[in-house]
Amino acid sequence: MATTTSAADPAAAGTWTMGDRTVKRMGYGAMQLAGPGVFGPPRDHDGAIAVLHAAMAAGIDHIDTSDYYGPYVTNRLIKEALHPYPASLTLVTKLGGRRNDKGEWLGAFSADELRRGVESNLENLGLNQLEIVNLRSLHGRHAAGEGPLDEQMETLAVMQQEGLIRHIGMSNVTRKQIEDGQKIAPVVCVQNAYNLANRADDDLIVWLADQGIAYVPFFPLGGFTLLQSAELDAVAAEVQATPMQVALAWLLQRSPNVLLIPGTSSLVHLHENIAAASLKLTAAAVARLDAIAG
Repeated sequence: MATTTSAADPAAAGTWTMGDRTVKRMGYGAMQLAGPGVFGPPRDHDGAIAVLHAAMAAGIDHIDTSDYYGPYVTNRLIKEALHPYPASLTLVTKLGGRRNDKGEWLGAFSADELRRGVESNLENLGLNQLEIVNLRSLHGRHAAGEGPLDEQMETLAVMQQEGLIRHIGMSNVTRKQIEDGQKIAPVVCVQNAYNLANRADDDLIVWLADQGIAYVPFFPLGGFTLLQSAELDAVAAEVQATPMQVALAWLLQRSPNVLLIPGTSSLVHLHENIAAASLKLTAAAVARLDAIAG
């Protein structure tokens, strides 16, 4: 299996831009550094710090996080491990949710809640300005749903003008919501659910690429049926890689504006994920994988 750390090179898949930031297309998602259910402290604090150090050492320059992971856990770990941050590192956070004392995911979408979210992210990351903030829509749980986002985008635009936010992105959104959002402020990235088996955003990715806007898929293995998983496993065995590596490589080959943020709390899995940037799938393999969505 293609799991050696020597093959881990996030630069192998090239770069893309988010606003005035250029990042390698293979990044890292910090969500899994929190405890079970993305709630509470990590099982292994020192191990979490080691993963962040290893990601930086491997050349990762794009980390996705949020203050409601934990809550506060991942941002504080990032600050502990990496602050002061190198100029090359782009930290992307998101707003729109919060956690209660039971770990339940709740909305935080009012103007006051969004401002408190920005202030909390700034404090826990140790920053004076957030590089990129994704507004996560609440109109669909893990799939985009129509609904107005103008008030929330206007709130973020005000904080952008104040200098608290540099760039704005959107998450869990439809094309109409993005178009409406673009009338208020530039949108530099979109983060939606998308993978081999769930490809509702095929046309959206092309539309965003034409505008130079990054697309960041989450749930790279979410919602697979047993038959779809079996086909992915078969292709992975043939190319001597893990199913996750193949799924990530397929996403990278899908479009040049696709940026990946696979998350893990394991050093082994971190390097496996990064190595997917170097995995080139043949046209025949891509065709078989494309058919999974049928």
